[in-house]
Amino acid sequence: MRYDRPWSIGLIALLALALSGAVTVQARAFPELIPLPTGWQPEGVALGRGTTIYAGSLATGAIYAADLRTGAGRVLIEGQPGRVAVGLAFDRRSGYLYVAGGPTGQAYVYDVATGATVASYQLAPAGAGFINDVIVTRQAAYFTNSAAAELYRLPLERDGQPADSAQTLPLSGDFAFVPNAFNANGIEAMPNGKVLIIVHSALGALYRVDPASGVATRIDLGGATLTNGDGILLHGKTLYVVQNRLNQIAVVRLSRDLGAGQLVTTITHPNFNVPTTIARFGAALYAVNAKFGINDPQNAGYEIVRVELPRGPGSGRAR
Repeated sequence: MRYDRPWSIGLIALLALALSGAVTVQARAFPELIPLPTGWQPEGVALGRGTTIYAGSLATGAIYAADLRTGAGRVLIEGQPGRVAVGLAFDRRSGYLYVAGGPTGQAYVYDVATGATVASYQLAPAGAGFINDVIVTRQAAYFTNSAAAELYRLPLERDGQPADSAQTLPLSGDFAFVPNAFNANGIEAMPNGKVLIIVHSALGALYRVDPASGVATRIDLGGATLTNGDGILLHGKTLYVVQNRLNQIAVVRLSRDLGAGQLVTTITHPNFNVPTTIARFGAALYAVNAKFGINDPQNAGYEIVRVELPRGPGSGRAR
C-alpha cells in the first residue's frame, strides 16, 4: 500500500495539469473579435441555433455564418444582384432567416440549411422606403420602414411557414414622423408577441406598439433620449439600444407595463466602430461594426465585437 501512494499523488498532479490545460483552452474560446470577409459592409446580425451567428452584407445581400466559439465562418448565402441585407431575425421553428432589404423596399426569407430563397416580398416601392429591421414572433414577422410611418406584418403558420403576402400596418398614436430622417429603426417584441417595441432614430425615442392596430405609445424615459438609436435587443425587462455613431449601447430598464423606462448605463468598448445591431449569447453581447463613413469600404476589414456585459449597473465600460 505504501507504493500506491506516490503513484496516486502523481496521478492527481497529472489530472490537475490536464484540468488546467482544459481551463486554458476554454478561456481562449469565444474570441473578442469575429472577422468578416473584406469589404463585407455589415449592418445586421442574428443568432441562429447553437453558437451560430449570422451577419448580412449591405453591399451584396449575402449572408455570413460564423461560430461564436471559434470565430471561424463562411459565406452561407451568396449575394445576388440588386439585393441588400440590413436587419436580420432567425426563426428556430423553421430554420428560416428573415432579412430586411433596405432601399430595395424588399424582404427576403432564406433557409439556412440549404441557402435557398424561400420567399421574397416587395413591401414598399424601391427607392421610396428603407426596410430596416425585422423581428419574428410566433404569429408573424414584423419589418420597420425608416422612411415611412408604417410597419409590415408577414403572418406565419404554427410551424413558421410565411404567408404569401405581407400586410401594411400604419403607425399612429404617439408616433411622430420626421421627413428626410431615419424614423422607425430597430424592433423587438415581448415573448408572447402581443407588444412590439421600436426605436425612433431621429427622435431618440422608444415606443410600444400594438401589433394588431399599429397604435404607438411613447415610452417615458424620464427626459433621456437615445440619439442614433439603431438595433435593439430585449432581455427580460432590459432593453439594449445600439447608438451607432455614438459608439455605445444604452441599457434601459423597462417598467412592467412598458409605459416607462430608465436609462441605467451605457456600454462602450475600444473596438466599437459605428456598431449597428446586436445579439446576445450568455453574458455577452455581440455588436457588428458597420464603420459608416470610412474610406474605401470595399477593401476594408469588418468584424463582430464580443462585449462582456458589465457586472454592476454603475459600470458602463465593457470588458
